[in-house]
Amino acid sequence: MTTFSSLPVFQQVVAESGHRFDANRQWVASLTLGFGAHSNSNSNTSITRMNIARHYGPLRVQRPFYPEGPEGCCHVYILHPPGGLVSGDALNIDVNVTENAHTLLTTPAANKLYKADSNGVAWSQSTNLKVADGAILEWLPQETLAFDGSVGVQNFNIELAENAKCLGWEILCLGRPASELPFASGHLEQRFQLSRNDRPLWLERQALDPKHSRFNGKWGQGGTTVHATLWTVGLNDPMEAITALREHITATEHWAVTFRRGVLLLRYLGDERNQVWDLFQQARDILRPRLTGHQATVPRIWLT
Repeated sequence: MTTFSSLPVFQQVVAESGHRFDANRQWVASLTLGFGAHSNSNSNTSITRMNIARHYGPLRVQRPFYPEGPEGCCHVYILHPPGGLVSGDALNIDVNVTENAHTLLTTPAANKLYKADSNGVAWSQSTNLKVADGAILEWLPQETLAFDGSVGVQNFNIELAENAKCLGWEILCLGRPASELPFASGHLEQRFQLSRNDRPLWLERQALDPKHSRFNGKWGQGGTTVHATLWTVGLNDPMEAITALREHITATEHWAVTFRRGVLLLRYLGDERNQVWDLFQQARDILRPRLTGHQATVPRIWLT
């Protein structure tokens, strides 16, 4: 095993500054956001403001936008300038939405998970969302692209108060089929936990290993390259919402919807990024008015 003392002088200096050149190295970036509802002195309404924005490393946000009006939902874009995760990266995002605030978080582009280095060092990504009573959070990132040979773990935790509402999605695209570069090696793990008042409602762990029979088996993932989940919590009439989804979504295959323990889950298992993106936007058009009382507004960053 290579030790720091056997490294060239320049690499020793870098190592002593916190950058390692072995399997224990780690480059950390963190983002902590807080949103609160503030009363509007000119009316009896409130406006959601971003009152906490702390970062470490290459994670940032743009200034808040209010495309739905000054008293509408607060739109914020999360930026990761490197554009993707490499071996040793550790991204941590913490979001706290306090009482009666309404926030939408998205990203300007796809997140990329690059091939692991020669040591097979993993990356990690942790997202923690906390939503208080009367608050609404929409978590709508653009897709994640996993390159062949990527190794890492995604942890996703949502904590909801009794009367909190949340709508979100996660879209994972494996490999680069258009370039004939499939996801043929590597290992990804996704962990989801959603709880209300500290009571777990949705717990899930998905391991993605192209060498495992489940990856290509008809009883598993069937060799599909795009896996996605949309969730909604806080609907007044979830069964009516499911009926509306089944009646009005134009896609006829590759998706299914269910409702269990207070969580509506819409799943996609297929091979087309554009297909799932269109599916989820149709679903949001249907679900958002039922969840928030407002029509779905497309974030401007999606149109650029």
